[in-house]
Amino acid sequence: MSELIEKMTSFLSERGIPNRFQTLESDGFLPGLEIDNGTLLIDSEKLKWPGDILHEAAHIALNPPSQRAQLSGKLEVSPADEMAALAWSYAAAVALEIDPHIVFHEGGYKNGGAQLVVQFTDVAAGRAPVAPGVPMLQWYRMCSQFPLMNSWLRQIEDPTAA
Repeated sequence: MSELIEKMTSFLSERGIPNRFQTLESDGFLPGLEIDNGTLLIDSEKLKWPGDILHEAAHIALNPPSQRAQLSGKLEVSPADEMAALAWSYAAAVALEIDPHIVFHEGGYKNGGAQLVVQFTDVAAGRAPVAPGVPMLQWYRMCSQFPLMNSWLRQIEDPTAA
């Protein structure tokens, strides 16, 4: 296992996102990754893009606490939560002090990974007011000053009720 993958999985474990290494019989939505009962399963032999670990972990983190442990297979994700996962992934890359292009690689994001890095970096530096997904992280009360996170796990069930 690479030092980068170890760094990412330790980061996730320390923040309450369960993960483990195991051989996967088939590819999930992303090669070498699968979610089973709220745990991110990682097959390091099949994993093509290590940064995908953070993106898939974001989907676990963004679900309400009551639903997290039941997440399995290909998740049904709203466009808003997909954008929030992008922002969460960037914030995680910053916290890990890794190049965000590792997460927003050329093999994904409909060839828009580099542009996403520019957008998130501009918001983080105060050069732009907002980037995709940041308002969702704020609505979930996971961050107030992006990319600094108040919480890496969504704590509230229904943000409209609070």
